Amino acid sequence: MRVVGAVLAVLVVLALLVAVHRYVWRRLVGDTTGQGSPWRRAGTIAAYALPLLSVGALVAGPAGAPFAVQRVLAWPGYLWLAALLYLTLALLVGEAVRPLLRRWLARRAAAGETPVREAAVREPAPLPVPAPDAGPAPEPAAPSLPAPSRRLFVARAVGGAAAVAGLGTVGYGTYGVLRGPRVKRVTVPLARLPRSAHGFRIAVVSDIHLGPILGRSHAQRIVDAVNRTQPDLVAVVGDLVDGSVADLGPAAEPLARLRARHGAFFVTGNHEYYSGAAQWVDHVRELGLHPLENARVETGGFDLAGVNDIGGESEGQGPDFARALGDRDPARAVVLMAHQPVVIDEAVEHGVDLQLSGHTHGGQLWPGNYIAELSNPTVAGLERYGDTQLYVTRGAGAWGPPVRVGAPSDITVVELASRQA
Repeated sequence: MRVVGAVLAVLVVLALLVAVHRYVWRRLVGDTTGQGSPWRRAGTIAAYALPLLSVGALVAGPAGAPFAVQRVLAWPGYLWLAALLYLTLALLVGEAVRPLLRRWLARRAAAGETPVREAAVREPAPLPVPAPDAGPAPEPAAPSLPAPSRRLFVARAVGGAAAVAGLGTVGYGTYGVLRGPRVKRVTVPLARLPRSAHGFRIAVVSDIHLGPILGRSHAQRIVDAVNRTQPDLVAVVGDLVDGSVADLGPAAEPLARLRARHGAFFVTGNHEYYSGAAQWVDHVRELGLHPLENARVETGGFDLAGVNDIGGESEGQGPDFARALGDRDPARAVVLMAHQPVVIDEAVEHGVDLQLSGHTHGGQLWPGNYIAELSNPTVAGLERYGDTQLYVTRGAGAWGPPVRVGAPSDITVVELASRQA
Protein backbone atom coordinates (compact mmCIF):
# COMPACT_ATOMS: atom_id res chain seq x y z
CA MET A 1 0.00 0.00 0.00
CA ARG A 2 2.85 2.39 0.77
CA VAL A 3 4.39 1.75 -2.64
CA VAL A 4 1.05 2.37 -4.35
CA GLY A 5 0.56 5.56 -2.37
CA ALA A 6 4.04 6.79 -3.26
CA VAL A 7 3.49 6.05 -6.96
CA LEU A 8 0.15 7.87 -6.92
CA ALA A 9 1.74 10.86 -5.19
CA VAL A 10 4.50 11.00 -7.82
CA LEU A 11 1.94 10.78 -10.63
CA VAL A 12 -0.13 13.59 -9.10
CA VAL A 13 2.95 15.81 -8.77
CA LEU A 14 4.03 15.08 -12.35
CA ALA A 15 0.53 15.80 -13.66
CA LEU A 16 0.47 19.08 -11.76
CA LEU A 17 3.88 20.11 -13.11
CA VAL A 18 2.82 19.28 -16.68
CA ALA A 19 -0.38 21.30 -16.26
CA VAL A 20 1.49 24.30 -14.82
CA HIS A 21 4.10 24.24 -17.57
CA ARG A 22 1.38 23.98 -20.19
CA TYR A 23 -0.42 26.97 -18.68
CA VAL A 24 2.73 29.10 -18.53
CA TRP A 25 3.64 28.17 -22.12
CA ARG A 26 0.17 29.04 -23.40
CA ARG A 27 0.06 32.44 -21.70
CA LEU A 28 3.65 33.49 -22.41
CA VAL A 29 4.22 31.82 -25.80
CA GLY A 30 1.08 30.37 -27.36
CA ASP A 31 -1.11 33.45 -26.88
CA THR A 32 1.55 36.01 -27.76
CA THR A 33 3.28 34.58 -30.86
CA GLY A 34 2.13 33.40 -34.25
CA GLN A 35 2.54 30.00 -35.88
CA GLY A 36 6.04 29.63 -37.31
CA SER A 37 7.44 32.54 -35.32
CA PRO A 38 11.06 32.07 -34.17
CA TRP A 39 10.00 33.33 -30.74
CA ARG A 40 7.36 30.62 -30.58
CA ARG A 41 9.91 27.94 -31.50
CA ALA A 42 12.36 29.23 -28.87
CA GLY A 43 9.67 29.35 -26.19
CA THR A 44 8.51 25.83 -27.01
CA ILE A 45 12.05 24.47 -26.82
CA ALA A 46 12.52 26.18 -23.44
CA ALA A 47 9.21 24.71 -22.22
CA TYR A 48 10.69 21.23 -22.70
CA ALA A 49 14.34 21.89 -21.79
CA LEU A 50 13.90 23.85 -18.55
CA PRO A 51 11.79 21.27 -16.68
CA LEU A 52 14.23 18.55 -17.75
CA LEU A 53 17.07 20.59 -16.26
CA SER A 54 15.06 21.00 -13.04
CA VAL A 55 14.48 17.25 -12.77
CA GLY A 56 18.16 16.70 -13.44
CA ALA A 57 19.15 19.15 -10.69
CA LEU A 58 16.85 17.39 -8.20
CA VAL A 59 17.97 13.83 -8.92
CA ALA A 60 21.67 14.34 -9.75
CA GLY A 61 22.83 14.36 -6.12
CA PRO A 62 20.77 11.40 -4.86
CA ALA A 63 21.67 9.47 -8.02
CA GLY A 64 25.38 9.92 -7.31
CA ALA A 65 26.20 11.99 -10.39
CA PRO A 66 29.69 13.54 -10.48
CA PHE A 67 29.82 16.81 -8.57
CA ALA A 68 30.79 18.70 -11.73
CA VAL A 69 27.56 17.50 -13.38
CA GLN A 70 25.56 18.54 -10.32
CA ARG A 71 27.01 22.05 -10.55
CA VAL A 72 26.19 22.35 -14.26
CA LEU A 73 22.57 21.32 -13.69
CA ALA A 74 21.98 23.15 -10.42
CA TRP A 75 21.96 26.78 -11.53
CA PRO A 76 19.49 26.61 -14.44
CA GLY A 77 17.48 23.75 -12.97
CA TYR A 78 16.83 25.25 -9.55
CA LEU A 79 16.42 28.81 -10.80
CA TRP A 80 13.71 27.63 -13.20
CA LEU A 81 11.75 26.13 -10.28
CA ALA A 82 11.69 29.53 -8.60
CA ALA A 83 10.90 31.28 -11.87
CA LEU A 84 8.04 28.86 -12.56
CA LEU A 85 6.51 29.65 -9.16
CA TYR A 86 6.54 33.42 -9.59
CA LEU A 87 5.64 33.40 -13.28
CA THR A 88 2.60 31.28 -12.42
CA LEU A 89 1.58 33.57 -9.56
CA ALA A 90 2.01 36.67 -11.75
CA LEU A 91 0.01 35.12 -14.58
CA LEU A 92 -2.80 34.17 -12.20
CA VAL A 93 -2.98 37.80 -11.09
CA GLY A 94 -3.04 38.67 -14.78
CA GLU A 95 -6.17 36.56 -15.25
CA ALA A 96 -8.05 39.08 -13.11
CA VAL A 97 -6.56 42.02 -15.01
CA ARG A 98 -7.16 40.58 -18.49
CA PRO A 99 -10.97 41.18 -18.77
CA LEU A 100 -10.64 44.65 -17.25
CA LEU A 101 -8.01 45.61 -19.82
CA ARG A 102 -10.13 44.25 -22.67
CA ARG A 103 -13.16 46.23 -21.49
CA TRP A 104 -11.13 49.43 -21.19
CA LEU A 105 -9.70 49.00 -24.68
CA ALA A 106 -13.15 48.29 -26.13
CA ARG A 107 -14.50 51.52 -24.67
CA ARG A 108 -11.59 53.51 -26.06
CA ALA A 109 -12.02 51.87 -29.46
CA ALA A 110 -15.75 52.69 -29.46
CA ALA A 111 -14.89 56.31 -28.70
CA GLY A 112 -12.32 56.36 -31.50
CA GLU A 113 -9.45 57.01 -29.09
CA THR A 114 -7.21 54.03 -29.80
CA PRO A 115 -5.66 52.45 -32.89
CA VAL A 116 -6.10 48.96 -31.41
CA ARG A 117 -8.93 47.21 -33.28
CA GLU A 118 -10.54 43.78 -33.41
CA ALA A 119 -9.88 43.45 -37.15
CA ALA A 120 -6.38 42.91 -38.43
CA VAL A 121 -7.03 45.28 -41.37
CA ARG A 122 -9.38 48.21 -41.89
CA GLU A 123 -11.52 48.79 -44.98
CA PRO A 124 -10.01 51.74 -46.85
CA ALA A 125 -12.07 54.90 -46.80
CA PRO A 126 -13.89 55.72 -50.08
CA LEU A 127 -11.98 58.00 -52.39
CA PRO A 128 -13.22 61.58 -52.46
CA VAL A 129 -15.16 62.59 -55.56
CA PRO A 130 -13.41 65.58 -57.18
CA ALA A 131 -15.42 68.72 -57.68
CA PRO A 132 -15.95 69.93 -61.25
CA ASP A 133 -12.93 71.74 -62.67
CA ALA A 134 -11.00 70.91 -59.51
CA GLY A 135 -8.17 69.37 -61.47
CA PRO A 136 -6.98 65.78 -61.36
CA ALA A 137 -7.99 63.67 -58.32
CA PRO A 138 -5.24 63.24 -55.68
CA GLU A 139 -3.41 59.96 -55.40
CA PRO A 140 -5.02 57.70 -52.73
CA ALA A 141 -2.99 57.44 -49.52
CA ALA A 142 -1.32 54.12 -48.84
CA PRO A 143 -3.35 52.06 -46.31
CA SER A 144 -1.98 52.08 -42.75
CA LEU A 145 -0.22 48.96 -41.45
CA PRO A 146 -2.58 46.58 -39.65
CA ALA A 147 -2.58 46.96 -35.85
CA PRO A 148 -2.59 43.87 -33.64
CA SER A 149 -5.97 42.66 -32.53
CA ARG A 150 -7.25 43.67 -29.15
CA ARG A 151 -6.94 40.07 -27.88
CA LEU A 152 -3.29 39.81 -28.98
CA PHE A 153 -2.51 43.22 -27.50
CA VAL A 154 -3.96 42.17 -24.13
CA ALA A 155 -2.12 38.82 -24.20
CA ARG A 156 1.20 40.51 -24.86
CA ALA A 157 0.65 43.25 -22.29
CA VAL A 158 -0.34 40.83 -19.51
CA GLY A 159 2.29 38.25 -20.46
CA GLY A 160 5.04 40.87 -20.62
CA ALA A 161 4.07 42.34 -17.27
CA ALA A 162 3.95 38.86 -15.69
CA ALA A 163 7.39 38.01 -17.11
CA VAL A 164 8.89 41.22 -15.76
CA ALA A 165 7.28 40.74 -12.33
CA GLY A 166 8.10 37.03 -12.01
CA LEU A 167 11.67 37.14 -13.32
CA GLY A 168 12.36 40.40 -11.48
CA THR A 169 11.27 38.80 -8.22
CA VAL A 170 13.56 35.83 -8.80
CA GLY A 171 16.46 38.10 -9.73
CA TYR A 172 16.10 40.18 -6.59
CA GLY A 173 15.73 37.07 -4.43
CA THR A 174 18.88 35.59 -5.96
CA TYR A 175 20.81 38.77 -5.30
CA GLY A 176 19.75 38.62 -1.64
CA VAL A 177 21.20 35.12 -1.25
CA LEU A 178 24.46 35.81 -3.08
CA ARG A 179 24.95 39.08 -1.18
CA GLY A 180 25.07 37.07 2.04
CA PRO A 181 23.04 37.09 5.26
CA ARG A 182 22.32 40.21 7.27
CA VAL A 183 23.00 40.33 11.01
CA LYS A 184 20.05 40.49 13.40
CA ARG A 185 20.30 41.16 17.13
CA VAL A 186 17.90 39.81 19.74
CA THR A 187 18.01 40.17 23.52
CA VAL A 188 16.66 37.19 25.48
CA PRO A 189 16.24 37.42 29.30
CA LEU A 190 16.77 34.14 31.17
CA ALA A 191 15.51 33.77 34.73
CA ARG A 192 18.33 31.48 35.87
CA LEU A 193 21.18 33.25 34.09
CA PRO A 194 23.70 34.59 36.65
CA ARG A 195 24.71 38.23 36.67
CA SER A 196 28.21 37.24 35.52
CA ALA A 197 26.77 36.00 32.21
CA HIS A 198 24.66 39.11 31.54
CA GLY A 199 25.32 40.32 28.00
CA PHE A 200 26.74 36.98 26.77
CA ARG A 201 26.45 36.98 22.96
CA ILE A 202 25.78 33.87 20.86
CA ALA A 203 26.06 34.10 17.06
CA VAL A 204 23.41 31.69 15.75
CA VAL A 205 24.02 30.34 12.24
CA SER A 206 21.86 27.71 10.56
CA ASP A 207 21.05 26.28 7.14
CA ILE A 208 24.24 27.35 5.37
CA HIS A 209 23.60 24.65 2.73
CA LEU A 210 26.98 24.42 1.06
CA GLY A 211 26.44 22.50 -2.16
CA PRO A 212 26.59 22.66 -5.96
CA ILE A 213 25.54 26.34 -5.95
CA LEU A 214 26.67 27.88 -2.65
CA GLY A 215 30.33 27.08 -2.12
CA ARG A 216 33.50 28.35 -0.53
CA SER A 217 32.86 32.06 -1.16
CA HIS A 218 29.46 31.71 0.52
CA ALA A 219 31.10 30.10 3.56
CA GLN A 220 33.69 32.89 3.68
CA ARG A 221 30.99 35.59 3.62
CA ILE A 222 29.29 33.94 6.58
CA VAL A 223 32.53 33.58 8.55
CA ASP A 224 33.40 37.23 7.93
CA ALA A 225 29.94 38.37 9.02
CA VAL A 226 30.08 36.28 12.20
CA ASN A 227 33.56 37.41 13.14
CA ARG A 228 32.62 41.07 12.72
CA THR A 229 30.04 40.66 15.52
CA GLN A 230 32.81 39.51 17.92
CA PRO A 231 30.56 36.92 19.61
CA ASP A 232 31.32 35.08 22.82
CA LEU A 233 30.19 31.81 21.25
CA VAL A 234 29.14 30.56 17.80
CA ALA A 235 26.26 28.08 17.44
CA VAL A 236 26.02 26.35 14.05
CA VAL A 237 22.57 24.79 14.21
CA GLY A 238 22.57 22.19 11.44
CA ASP A 239 22.10 21.85 7.67
CA LEU A 240 25.63 22.93 6.95
CA VAL A 241 25.93 20.94 3.71
CA ASP A 242 24.20 19.24 0.81
CA GLY A 243 26.85 16.79 -0.30
CA SER A 244 29.75 14.64 0.79
CA VAL A 245 32.96 15.64 2.53
CA ALA A 246 34.84 14.58 -0.60
CA ASP A 247 32.93 17.10 -2.71
CA LEU A 248 32.39 19.92 -0.23
CA GLY A 249 35.29 19.65 2.20
CA PRO A 250 37.19 22.53 0.50
CA ALA A 251 34.04 24.70 0.52
CA ALA A 252 33.74 24.27 4.30
CA GLU A 253 37.37 25.19 5.07
CA PRO A 254 36.63 28.88 5.90
CA LEU A 255 34.73 27.66 8.99
CA ALA A 256 38.12 26.99 10.56
CA ARG A 257 38.51 30.77 10.84
CA LEU A 258 35.45 31.32 13.05
CA ARG A 259 36.51 33.28 16.14
CA ALA A 260 34.72 33.35 19.50
CA ARG A 261 35.94 33.57 23.08
CA HIS A 262 34.16 30.35 24.11
CA GLY A 263 34.49 28.56 20.77
CA ALA A 264 32.18 27.39 17.98
CA PHE A 265 29.73 24.50 18.40
CA PHE A 266 27.82 22.36 15.91
CA VAL A 267 24.77 20.09 15.85
CA THR A 268 23.50 18.04 12.94
CA GLY A 269 20.53 18.95 10.76
CA ASN A 270 18.43 16.64 8.64
CA HIS A 271 20.54 17.36 5.53
CA GLU A 272 23.67 16.06 7.23
CA TYR A 273 21.98 12.64 7.31
CA TYR A 274 21.56 12.81 3.53
CA SER A 275 25.25 13.66 3.16
CA GLY A 276 27.13 11.34 5.52
CA ALA A 277 26.59 12.74 9.02
CA ALA A 278 29.39 10.78 10.72
CA GLN A 279 31.97 12.00 8.21
CA TRP A 280 30.79 15.60 8.55
CA VAL A 281 30.88 15.47 12.33
CA ASP A 282 34.50 14.31 12.13
CA HIS A 283 35.31 16.97 9.54
CA VAL A 284 33.87 19.93 11.45
CA ARG A 285 35.81 18.74 14.48
CA GLU A 286 38.97 18.89 12.36
CA LEU A 287 37.99 22.47 11.40
CA GLY A 288 37.91 23.44 15.07
CA LEU A 289 34.18 23.29 15.77
CA HIS A 290 32.89 21.27 18.74
CA PRO A 291 30.10 18.84 17.77
CA LEU A 292 27.47 18.34 20.46
CA GLU A 293 26.02 14.89 19.80
CA ASN A 294 23.37 14.62 22.50
CA ALA A 295 25.88 16.25 24.81
CA ARG A 296 26.32 19.23 27.12
CA VAL A 297 29.13 21.53 28.20
CA GLU A 298 29.39 24.19 30.90
CA THR A 299 30.35 27.56 29.52
CA GLY A 300 29.98 31.21 30.39
CA GLY A 301 27.82 30.75 33.48
CA PHE A 302 25.24 28.44 31.86
CA ASP A 303 24.98 25.01 30.25
CA LEU A 304 25.12 24.68 26.48
CA ALA A 305 23.52 21.47 25.20
CA GLY A 306 23.00 20.01 21.75
CA VAL A 307 20.89 17.17 20.37
CA ASN A 308 21.12 15.34 17.09
CA ASP A 309 18.47 16.06 14.48
CA ILE A 310 15.44 13.80 14.26
CA GLY A 311 16.62 12.91 10.75
CA GLY A 312 19.17 10.65 12.46
CA GLU A 313 16.51 8.40 13.97
CA SER A 314 16.60 6.12 10.93
CA GLU A 315 20.30 5.51 11.68
CA GLY A 316 19.85 5.13 15.43
CA GLN A 317 21.37 8.58 15.93
CA GLY A 318 18.32 10.68 16.74
CA PRO A 319 17.93 13.23 19.55
CA ASP A 320 18.46 11.93 23.09
CA PHE A 321 17.32 14.58 25.59
CA ALA A 322 17.91 12.37 28.61
CA ARG A 323 21.53 11.88 27.64
CA ALA A 324 22.07 15.56 26.90
CA LEU A 325 20.20 17.01 29.87
CA GLY A 326 19.34 14.24 32.29
CA ASP A 327 22.00 14.74 34.95
CA ARG A 328 22.51 18.49 34.83
CA ASP A 329 22.28 20.92 37.74
CA PRO A 330 18.70 22.28 37.59
CA ALA A 331 19.81 25.54 39.17
CA ARG A 332 21.84 26.44 36.08
CA ALA A 333 20.36 28.00 32.98
CA VAL A 334 20.55 25.82 29.88
CA VAL A 335 20.63 26.84 26.22
CA LEU A 336 19.84 24.05 23.77
CA MET A 337 20.98 23.76 20.15
CA ALA A 338 18.43 21.71 18.16
CA HIS A 339 18.03 22.02 14.40
CA GLN A 340 14.27 21.59 14.13
CA PRO A 341 11.79 23.67 16.16
CA VAL A 342 9.41 20.70 16.48
CA VAL A 343 11.39 19.26 19.41
CA ILE A 344 10.33 22.20 21.59
CA ASP A 345 7.90 20.02 23.58
CA GLU A 346 10.75 17.80 24.78
CA ALA A 347 12.82 20.89 25.53
CA VAL A 348 10.01 22.18 27.74
CA GLU A 349 9.77 18.82 29.54
CA HIS A 350 13.50 18.93 30.30
CA GLY A 351 13.49 22.47 31.67
CA VAL A 352 15.39 24.17 28.83
CA ASP A 353 15.53 27.95 29.17
CA LEU A 354 16.23 28.74 25.52
CA GLN A 355 16.19 26.57 22.40
CA LEU A 356 18.09 27.75 19.29
CA SER A 357 16.82 26.30 16.00
CA GLY A 358 16.72 26.80 12.24
CA HIS A 359 15.39 24.42 9.56
CA THR A 360 12.39 26.48 8.37
CA HIS A 361 14.28 29.11 6.30
CA GLY A 362 11.38 31.36 7.30
CA GLY A 363 9.56 29.78 4.37
CA GLN A 364 12.35 30.91 1.96
CA LEU A 365 9.98 31.51 -0.99
CA TRP A 366 6.72 33.33 -0.27
CA PRO A 367 4.06 31.95 0.17
CA GLY A 368 6.13 29.06 1.53
CA ASN A 369 5.94 30.58 5.02
CA TYR A 370 2.27 29.54 5.21
CA ILE A 371 3.22 25.96 4.36
CA ALA A 372 6.07 26.01 6.91
CA GLU A 373 3.58 27.09 9.59
CA LEU A 374 1.69 23.83 9.13
CA SER A 375 4.59 21.69 10.38
CA ASN A 376 6.57 24.00 12.67
CA PRO A 377 5.51 25.64 15.95
CA THR A 378 7.54 28.75 15.10
CA VAL A 379 8.71 29.65 11.58
CA ALA A 380 10.98 32.56 12.51
CA GLY A 381 11.71 34.75 15.51
CA LEU A 382 11.33 34.41 19.28
CA GLU A 383 8.36 32.80 21.02
CA ARG A 384 7.67 31.40 24.48
CA TYR A 385 6.40 27.91 25.27
CA GLY A 386 5.74 27.65 28.99
CA ASP A 387 8.98 28.49 30.77
CA THR A 388 11.02 27.80 27.61
CA GLN A 389 11.80 30.32 24.90
CA LEU A 390 12.37 29.25 21.31
CA TYR A 391 14.35 31.29 18.80
CA VAL A 392 14.27 30.24 15.13
CA THR A 393 16.66 31.84 12.66
CA ARG A 394 15.74 32.03 8.96
CA GLY A 395 19.15 30.60 8.13
CA ALA A 396 22.19 31.90 6.29
CA GLY A 397 21.81 30.10 2.95
CA ALA A 398 19.14 28.52 0.76
CA TRP A 399 18.10 25.04 -0.25
CA GLY A 400 17.24 24.26 -3.87
CA PRO A 401 16.77 27.56 -5.70
CA PRO A 402 19.37 30.09 -4.48
CA VAL A 403 16.47 32.50 -4.04
CA ARG A 404 14.71 34.04 -1.05
CA VAL A 405 11.50 36.05 -1.28
CA GLY A 406 9.89 37.47 1.84
CA ALA A 407 12.33 35.61 4.10
CA PRO A 408 15.79 37.23 3.95
CA SER A 409 18.71 35.17 5.21
CA ASP A 410 20.21 36.11 8.55
CA ILE A 411 22.81 35.48 11.21
CA THR A 412 21.39 36.28 14.62
CA VAL A 413 23.35 37.53 17.59
CA VAL A 414 21.38 36.42 20.64
CA GLU A 415 22.36 38.46 23.69
CA LEU A 416 21.48 36.75 26.96
CA ALA A 417 20.23 39.00 29.75
CA SER A 418 20.22 38.19 33.47
CA ARG A 419 17.24 39.35 35.48
CA GLN A 420 19.62 39.76 38.38
CA ALA A 421 21.59 42.47 36.56
